[in-house]
Amino acid sequence: MTHEQPAKILIVDDEPFNVDYLEQELEDLDYETLTAFNGQEALDQVTAGLPDLVLLDIMMPVMDGFTVLSRLKANKETRDIPVIIISAMNDLASIVKGIKLGAEDYLPKPFDEVLLQARIEASLEKKRFRDQEVEYLRQVDRLTEAAAAVEAETFDPETLSDVAARPDALGQLTRVFRRMAREFHRREQKLKQQVRELRIEVDKARQAHQVSQITGTDYFRQLRSKANNLRDMLDQEIDEG
Repeated sequence: MTHEQPAKILIVDDEPFNVDYLEQELEDLDYETLTAFNGQEALDQVTAGLPDLVLLDIMMPVMDGFTVLSRLKANKETRDIPVIIISAMNDLASIVKGIKLGAEDYLPKPFDEVLLQARIEASLEKKRFRDQEVEYLRQVDRLTEAAAAVEAETFDPETLSDVAARPDALGQLTRVFRRMAREFHRREQKLKQQVRELRIEVDKARQAHQVSQITGTDYFRQLRSKANNLRDMLDQEIDEG
């Protein structure tokens, strides 16, 4: 996360004192905070605010933390948001259950502030790398779609401008692809123009051949002779008149 865009962390706990304490700790670390006091509020806040990380209590009214965690991880839109459980339930079975459901970490209450900071930073760093990986794969898909668009003659090079701007191998591949696509389009247009010109020449030759076939017949020659005779007669009448 950049300094200009602080990470957004959702605090989920039914005890206002715990929420206030965590809010103060996180704001001192320059994080942006959201709050929820039960499980349903937590899901609503995630949907509305898409936090970068969730600090989740387990024992809450309306919906407990395990249910919240399970629903977050079942949703493709929220499953990559890291969740750190902070709970007074510190028995091994609860810890194992939370990790199996997809929690990034599990801290028992009361927790050490330095340890919490370290776990938050580690979780956000992993999310940052995961986001980069997802974006990379998304841009690879866009390059694949662009190849299909070239074949369908619907490719627009500008749709890959941001991918081509990447400084890595994918960016270089995209720049080469765009050059090849432009050259392919240029050659295709030139070939189509040549085909159009060839069709025009073929049509002209066909018409000339048809005319030749007509004018080469005895019937046409007889008509021409009659026409010439009529013209001579008209000319003679004009002269005599």
